[in-house]
Formats: sequence, structure tokens, C-alpha cells
Amino acid sequence: MSIAATLPTYLPYVRRFARTLTSSQAFGDQYALAALEAAAANPGAVGEDPDGSVWMYRRLLEIWLDNGAPSSQDANQEGDAGSRAAGRHVDGISPLPRAAFLLRWMEGFSVERIARILECPVARVHALTEGFEIAEQITTDVLIIEDEPIIAMDIESMVIELGHRVVGVARTRAEAALVTREHAPGLILADLHLDDNSSGLDAVNDILDRYSVPVVFITAYPERLQTDARPRPTLLISKPYRSETIKSAISQVLFFDAKAHREQREEPRS
Repeated sequence: MSIAATLPTYLPYVRRFARTLTSSQAFGDQYALAALEAAAANPGAVGEDPDGSVWMYRRLLEIWLDNGAPSSQDANQEGDAGSRAAGRHVDGISPLPRAAFLLRWMEGFSVERIARILECPVARVHALTEGFEIAEQITTDVLIIEDEPIIAMDIESMVIELGHRVVGVARTRAEAALVTREHAPGLILADLHLDDNSSGLDAVNDILDRYSVPVVFITAYPERLQTDARPRPTLLISKPYRSETIKSAISQVLFFDAKAHREQREEPRS
């Protein structure tokens, strides 16, 4: 079987990457489909790379960058309650560093593989992600929305290990609302399915109605954030998770958030 014929097996992963890259499943699917069509139209070029997934990610990024690296915020982003969960995340940093971060920490690719996707030296990949360690100097108040006690304790220990403060652990939407009345969080880590069958997404959106705060979803139900009808653009970690992934996501999302705030303050006023 040719490499080009195996490319559809990579499509679910490329769709996931495109969803986070563009902050919308429907919007990202346009780029994932374009990459697949490019592969079908040019199988010879695909065959030059022994790893078809590298070619697919590379072509998707080329198409995305050629179109000005848009996100759903640049298009006519949906205004439903779910879209508010986008908050500020990877959109707060320029395109190539953002792509490098997602490939490294969300897709789990090695620096060498990222260099092949971006067609640049390994040193350039390190340069693209340079400065992320600054996030380790940022501390904030964290709200954990998680109904499984053992997982909640595990996440809490990671948060504390990174030097942050846990202002509360909520098992339900109502508990999350109660905690935020007393403590405004600087970061939310949320599951989607909660103890009383309430929605972690609804709990997050309740908070986002009052505060502008970055969000990381940690869930065994990632498909609930990947529907075309109600796109849920956010930083997403699937269960079972690796502690390194959660720690990295926390640090990077705080870095992006701080950078976005700094750039807003530095914008010249008209």
C-alpha cells in the first residue's frame, strides 16, 4: 500500500491539531480536508517522505500560513455559550511558535519531528519555543472542576508542585459557582462530566460570564468539544493523561495569557 493511500489514517489526528490551531472544529476541518486533498492530488510528493503524517501536518500548516494563519476569531466565530470557552489561549502568540508548541505539547512530537514538519533546523524549533520557561515564574490561583476525588487530588498536587495556589476543588457546576463567588481564579482546569451529571462546560461558561480567565479541559470525553454544531475551541487534554502534559499545558497557557495581556497594554492608543 502506498504512503498516500495510508494518509486517511492520520486524518483524525490532523483534525484534532487543526481544531486547536484554529479554535474551531468546523474551521479547522477546512484545513485538514485541504491537506488531504493536496495529498491525493500529489502522491509523488507524499511518497518522498517515509512518514506520511509529517507530510500531512506540514501541508496543513503551509495552507494555514498561506491564508494568513486565521483562527475562528478572525472568521465569523460562533457566538453560542460554548464558544465563550475559547478564552485566551494559543491565539495569544504568533503563528509559528504557536504551531511548534501544539506539535510539541499537544501532539507529543519530538523536536526532531517538529523540525521536519516545519522544514527548519532543530535549533530553530528550540528558538520558536524559547521563552516558555518564563511561565514557571508566573503563579496564580487555580480552580479545579473535577468530580473524581483521586484525579482531583492528583491534579491538585501538580498545581501545587508548580507553585500555584488551589482556591477550590468543585465536583459540580453549583460548587464551581460557589467557589468563584469567594475567589476569582486565574486559571481553570475542568472536566466535562461532573458528579451530578451537570456540565463542566456550562460551569466554565458561568465563570467566563464574570471573569476573563484561561481554561484547560481535562476529560475522558474529548468528542464533546469536537462537534461541528457547537465548536468548543479551547486547550484540551484527554484522559488518561500524562502528568508532564498537564504541567506543560498549565505553564504554557499562563505564558500565552500573560503575553496577550502584555501586548494589549503595549498597543498604542489612537
